[in-house]
Amino acid sequence: MKETVLDLLMYLFENYMEEEPHLPPEPLRADLQKKLLEAGYEADEISRAFSWLDGAVETPPSISLAGVVAHAAKSSSFRIYTEQEQVAFDIEARGFLQQLEDIGVLSAETRETVIERAQALGDEELDLDAIKWVVLLVLFARPGEEAAFAWMEDLVFAESTTLLH
Repeated sequence: MKETVLDLLMYLFENYMEEEPHLPPEPLRADLQKKLLEAGYEADEISRAFSWLDGAVETPPSISLAGVVAHAAKSSSFRIYTEQEQVAFDIEARGFLQQLEDIGVLSAETRETVIERAQALGDEELDLDAIKWVVLLVLFARPGEEAAFAWMEDLVFAESTTLLH
């Protein structure tokens, strides 16, 4: 089975984590890993997915540029993407992240976690739907983000069930 880490994360969320308030604790991960192996996922992909989820809980370190440490952004500031980030996040994805921040779904800190976690997926090309899933998974993994998670969950699942005319 050739699946990406994001595919596995989506499968985990839809089948095992949706009813849980947060990430599965270590003792339950062994059982979950066994179920995923039985479902056809490879052990290294499962390990990468769990590591990815653990990274979603952590706050990314402050970004240091030319000796200047960037701290949490104020509401009047804006994010400038590096060339590498611009390749990974097209204009639509960057606009979407900005919109989520503007309406309060993402904080500057959570936005940075989303960017870092999206890049941690590796060489996978991420379209806007994939970015939405990364946002959803990051919000799910972070305590205190329940309201933002619920809003994002409604967005992701409402769009996936809407028929285009």
